[in-house]
Amino acid sequence: MATSNHTPKKVGVQHIALFAILIITLFLLFQFILMPKAVGVFVTYLFSPLGEAKLKNELVRYDGNVWASSSKDNAQKVYAAGAQDPAKEFINKEYIFDISFKTRTMDQHGYIKSPTEWIAKSPALGEHEIILEPWIGFWVLSLAISFVLACLITMILPSSIGYMAQLFEIQIDNTKSKIRLQTGFGDDIVDLLTMPDDKLNEVDLNFVENSFRTVWNRSEGDPTTSNKKPLEFDDVFHDGTDLVEFREHHLYTRIREHYSEFVVKEIEDTKGGLIWRRNHLNFLKGFRLYMSHHFTEKYSNLVQGLAYAGASILIVIVGIRGLKFIPAAKPSLVFFSTFTEFCMLALLAITLMYTEEEERMDRMLKKMEDSNRSQLDALRLQQHDIHQLSNVLVGQSAEIIKQRVESSITEYMTSDDNIKRVVAEEISEKILRGMREAFANPDSQSSLPSNQFKRS
Repeated sequence: MATSNHTPKKVGVQHIALFAILIITLFLLFQFILMPKAVGVFVTYLFSPLGEAKLKNELVRYDGNVWASSSKDNAQKVYAAGAQDPAKEFINKEYIFDISFKTRTMDQHGYIKSPTEWIAKSPALGEHEIILEPWIGFWVLSLAISFVLACLITMILPSSIGYMAQLFEIQIDNTKSKIRLQTGFGDDIVDLLTMPDDKLNEVDLNFVENSFRTVWNRSEGDPTTSNKKPLEFDDVFHDGTDLVEFREHHLYTRIREHYSEFVVKEIEDTKGGLIWRRNHLNFLKGFRLYMSHHFTEKYSNLVQGLAYAGASILIVIVGIRGLKFIPAAKPSLVFFSTFTEFCMLALLAITLMYTEEEERMDRMLKKMEDSNRSQLDALRLQQHDIHQLSNVLVGQSAEIIKQRVESSITEYMTSDDNIKRVVAEEISEKILRGMREAFANPDSQSSLPSNQFKRS
């Protein structure tokens, strides 16, 4: 089976540009349109006139996200005139909720407000009106919501332009590489282990069987720890075996026991990532892969630090508010610190949700012991094989040397030339020895020629 030809690319300029445009556009949408409407609905729901106050005042909605109380007669006049800005002659100033970015004057509108402020006035809020500054208290929340929506949109967009989609694509291939390094399996086997269930049945059966057999043999447990005979691959895998069920209940279990739970989690999350790759609407599967195997591993400490930083800001602002240095009529800094800490805690909560649980220490030690034992057994087998090989080589070498010596002696002794040469050397040695003895004895000098002649 050929491996996937998909090659991950780095995040490009188009990804970052589109992501930034989405964030800016959504931020402006929330800050200027959706956030004012949400705040207006919130304050009017909580602080509208109730009971006897409702009999005297009718809360009228004016143009531009403004609510103000009027008498029953004036309210009818406003309804008859249609949508308009609040007018001084129609409002009685008991209830005013102006959540707009417009300037209000006393002469025209009956109250004062700058375009960078929101006003909420109600007897339930005290004698003075509450002034909210959206560019201090609400921009963090608008930015956070915009960022989340931009991430969701780019998860669904094609990978060629979607920022998060491209990050998911990169993480799929990175996680498959980690599985390959952790298990030692080839790319083809890793592709089979992480392949979606519906695609597994389309692969050639012989290739699947051989690959599954390789995984089975490599994940064999330690036979010394059990008296039972190890279960063979052919005892479980047959012609009619369901490939998906076999992979799920047998191979994943053996990988979990031989390697770790984390490796199986990587395989399952990569399978979900491949499902997302086929259909980007399954963005939660790709999000789980990215968060569990990249974001939480790389940025968990940063997220915790940001959460603590947000908590420290909140503590300082609340402390200053307690000392009355922040007036109750202008609580924008309190909103800012509260929303900041909320965003940081929400990010921390999501990070913890996708953080893999640490494996129990006893199981980790047991797997380390099994791994060391397996390596020791492998070294012992290698030592035994080398010893046998050396014995074979030494035995063969001794026999070869013995045969060569015997052959050389036989060849030497059966050669006529060698025998003649040996005899000639012996005769020459005898003559030289006799001459030395003769010259060494003076009495025998005269008889030397006669003896020589006699011999000759």
